[in-house]
Amino acid sequence: MSTLNAQPALPIADPLGFGTVKTAIESSFSTGKVADFLRSLDRQGVRIREFEDVLRRGLLGKPAAAAYPSLADGDQGQIRELYLASLERVAPELRQRFFRLYAYY
Repeated sequence: MSTLNAQPALPIADPLGFGTVKTAIESSFSTGKVADFLRSLDRQGVRIREFEDVLRRGLLGKPAAAAYPSLADGDQGQIRELYLASLERVAPELRQRFFRLYAYY
C-alpha cells in the first residue's frame, strides 16, 4: 500500500476546542440531522460552502462558534477541510433538494 498520497496528520494545538467544533460538524452532517441542518441554512440564506458565515450565524451551535476563533491557524485549516469534505458527502438526493445551497453563482 502506497503512502505517497497520504497527508501527514498535523498535531492539534487545542484538542478541546478542536473537538468541540469537530463534533458539531459531525453531528450536523449525521444522517438523522443533515436535512434539518440544510433546511436551517436555506432559511438563513447561507451558502453551504461559506463556512465562516455558517459559524458566525451559530448554525453549527454556539459552542462551535465560540471555540473556532480561538483555534490556531493549523487547527482552523483542518476544521475547514473536515467541513468541506462533510458537505461533499451529503447524499445526492439531498444535494439536489437543496440545490441553491450548493450552487456556484
